[in-house]
Amino acid sequence: MSERVRAAIEQAILGSIADASVSVTGEGGHYAIEVVAPAFEGRSRLQRDRLVMQAISPLMRGDAAPVHAVDALVTRPR
Repeated sequence: MSERVRAAIEQAILGSIADASVSVTGEGGHYAIEVVAPAFEGRSRLQRDRLVMQAISPLMRGDAAPVHAVDALVTRPR
């Protein structure tokens, strides 16, 4: 199950942030995400983090959401 959730997180981010490199680790609803993307150039850390969180927000909605928490989020421009 965790592998499918990690893949879903990666696909959600890749679908929202062009040319991103994504790394997702974790299990049990808690994940660490690293995203490097040209779209982050000139944006603040808060803006970069919001882009990622917006991309995965559908995976965090509802009582049976597969993602309960993002324990670590690293976002960097490429």
